[in-house]
Amino acid sequence: MLAIIGAMDEEIELLLADLQAREDLKLPGVTLHRGTLDGVEVLLTRGGIGKVNAAMTTTHLLVQGATRVIFTGVAGGVHPELRVGDIVVSTDLVQHDVDVSALGYDLGTVPGEPPAWAADPELRQVAVQAARTVEGVTVMEGRVASGDQFIASPQGVARLWQSFGAACAEMEGAAVAQVCAKAGVPFVVIRSVSDTADTGAPVDYREFMPRVARHAKQVVRGMLARLSGTPGQPTDAG
Repeated sequence: MLAIIGAMDEEIELLLADLQAREDLKLPGVTLHRGTLDGVEVLLTRGGIGKVNAAMTTTHLLVQGATRVIFTGVAGGVHPELRVGDIVVSTDLVQHDVDVSALGYDLGTVPGEPPAWAADPELRQVAVQAARTVEGVTVMEGRVASGDQFIASPQGVARLWQSFGAACAEMEGAAVAQVCAKAGVPFVVIRSVSDTADTGAPVDYREFMPRVARHAKQVVRGMLARLSGTPGQPTDAG
């Protein structure tokens, strides 16, 4: 079963509207929506903002039978070539706000854990293929840096670029990755760039989030078509 997570309602609302045979599962701290999209059984949910919410939600999904996980949402661009609206598909993920360097660990390394968590190669491949059907955006594979911080300064962006080689910054993906990796469950994180992270504030979300929702729908359903072998995929470019 494929699980699809967004941090905010706007990131999953169009997918939720298309969910067939919907069943709502109310669990502590989260509601999971079980159903089918394009004939594929899925679990769809708003996981909430931040690493703790992301880890909790991912754990619930795995307990309910998820065998693959896709996270979709927005992020601040860090790579200098990224522009608003571009899409990043994760190669791997790090927790940029972890610092145990005083004990000899590299910056971002959780003691007892790897320095980064690699996304599943097959999910990465189909995510890139599906994302490239979105018109007018650049699709980049790269490292996603997660932390419970809103990065909104040139200094913060420079730190993530120089210390981690991050493509984008957000607040959930590495927690999803860590839980999935420990359970042996394939995952990928897909992010639309809402701002370039050093501008001090995001773009007008009232205008941008509907665009993100359309892109999330197109990419996720394009992935479902490829993973299930169903010919054709949605073309709701916007």
